[in-house]
Amino acid sequence: MRREFIMVLLILNLAEYLASTKNTPVTDDKTSLDWWQTAVFYQIYPRSFKDSNGDGIGDLKGIEEKAEHFKDIGVDCVWLSPIFKSPMADFGYDISDYNAIDSVYGTMDDFVSLHKKLKSLGIKIILDFVPNHSSDEHEWFEKSVKKIHPYTDYYVWRDAKYDTNNSRIPPNNWQSLFSNSAWTWNEQRGQYYLHQFDPKQPDLNYRSKELVKEMKNNLRFWLDLGIDGYRVDAVPFLFENLQFLDEIRKPEELAKKEKNTYEQYYHDNTMDLPETYEMISQFRDVIEEYKLRDGKTRVMITEAYTSLENTLRYYGNETTLGAHMPFNFGLIEKLNDHSNATQFNTAVNNWLDNMPDGKCANWVIGNHDQPRVATRFGSEMVDAMNMLNMLLPGAAFTYMGEEIGMLDTAVRWDQTVDPRGLNAGLDGFRILSRDPARSPYQWNASVNAGFTVASSRPWLPVNPNYWKLNLDAQRKQHCSHYTVYKRLTRLRKTQTIQRGSFEANVLSEWVYAFTRYLPSEETYLVVMNVGSEDEFVNLSDWPIAVKEETWLVHTPSLNSQFSIGHLLKTSGFMMRPKSAMVLCNKKHSLVLSSTLSSTSSISSSSLVFPVAMFVIALGYSYMFSKQ
Repeated sequence: MRREFIMVLLILNLAEYLASTKNTPVTDDKTSLDWWQTAVFYQIYPRSFKDSNGDGIGDLKGIEEKAEHFKDIGVDCVWLSPIFKSPMADFGYDISDYNAIDSVYGTMDDFVSLHKKLKSLGIKIILDFVPNHSSDEHEWFEKSVKKIHPYTDYYVWRDAKYDTNNSRIPPNNWQSLFSNSAWTWNEQRGQYYLHQFDPKQPDLNYRSKELVKEMKNNLRFWLDLGIDGYRVDAVPFLFENLQFLDEIRKPEELAKKEKNTYEQYYHDNTMDLPETYEMISQFRDVIEEYKLRDGKTRVMITEAYTSLENTLRYYGNETTLGAHMPFNFGLIEKLNDHSNATQFNTAVNNWLDNMPDGKCANWVIGNHDQPRVATRFGSEMVDAMNMLNMLLPGAAFTYMGEEIGMLDTAVRWDQTVDPRGLNAGLDGFRILSRDPARSPYQWNASVNAGFTVASSRPWLPVNPNYWKLNLDAQRKQHCSHYTVYKRLTRLRKTQTIQRGSFEANVLSEWVYAFTRYLPSEETYLVVMNVGSEDEFVNLSDWPIAVKEETWLVHTPSLNSQFSIGHLLKTSGFMMRPKSAMVLCNKKHSLVLSSTLSSTSSISSSSLVFPVAMFVIALGYSYMFSKQ
């Protein structure tokens, strides 16, 4: 009887262990994770990062000058917003030559030098690819106006309509994303051209085979120079319905609330057409040409502000490659400073539950088109949002300044330069202008925050709080947003964060938590009080948390009352409003190694327990058989 009892216990222990590993994302130690799947991507808005020549505008030499910062904070890849030749009507998103560097940013030699510097630091670089439109000063557009073959159909041209008074009017009611009609009359050609953005950004016509070839060659130009991929801009707008039907206006009670005329209409004829997904697949084929040559992945990431269903379609399917990742804007669009724990849980699970099998998730909490994290959620939530962004499964994107908790700058009407803000007028610019999130990076407490020389006037005003909120100051502080961010990027190098299972829990109305677990590795538990009051947190009803009687504080937010190494009881502890913590279950986890591998899914130590149980079971079986 004693023999059978011991054998049952051993088998149950082994079964429990094996069952606990079934949810780990990767179970084959021969399967490696590609670089982009675990990367921290850092977006640089070049005009605002660092000015090296004193003209008040950031440039490539300025980025190179500060390249050590990327290494310091644990960035794997930098993404540069457009640096190509441009009249700057939309600050680089109106491109007049896709294969040239704009002189305001420097030269091609400057780009090569920056690329070389980043490579020496082990940091990759991706560029913005802007396929929807060019500048009206591009050679193609000038030749299209003149109907010079083959450029005649490189853009979307339509004849005018005439009203009852025989006055010329646009072909239909389509609106620009920057407000007002999406059509502008060209006197020389005698037709309207389409521009879904600014009138100086005419839409390219992807029904022209010659145009498609040109754009694919633009991709190849920079890939040949060694870049590591592209962020592809504004992809939903590549194709329009060929019937050019009017768009349906929203009910008047909704439409009249919108200052931007674009938001007054539904856009079934100008967004997310089936042909768009096919074109993205063709772009991906170009990217794959380079992997076939040397086995190295160049990543393609698509930007699409559209429905979740339409966004996920950019991943492609079983037969057709799409983007490696379509941007996940759920944490931007679905959350704000009033969101409760359930809403946080929903925003996270919406992507994870609907993402196609075998694909990689990604997380974005800010960019150059959105108010900054510290502005949307409050400065108290900066660390909590960085914890969420960094420790969820998949790739993480950081917009420059998020690592120090920069806030939007109050840009006056007379300082406004963003075309979307200018189009909104004096009454609407504060709502629609993107300038506040694009203010210069705050390096130190010197004049102009160290962005440019004291005698220069920055292209946008520096935030007046620069004297206290800046990188130099946070580097000198024992605990700051900067130090928290660095601990989080180091955590991303662990096996648990790269490969561990994910489980979320709404612990109360205002407390959201999740774990990252991998057998025989450290377990991490992130707890966020997203509310505005102190909260008592009890982990006792959570099976994965109750395995430990106590948890160690690995990384506390700046506003937490706890410090690194503090011991917390699973049965309960208090959390300050808007505070957050990363907890761990092993003391050695507090000291992170910088040389952790990302190539194996289960370490050899994770096999010790099941092998030991098996050997003991065999031993007992042999021993009892001899009795």
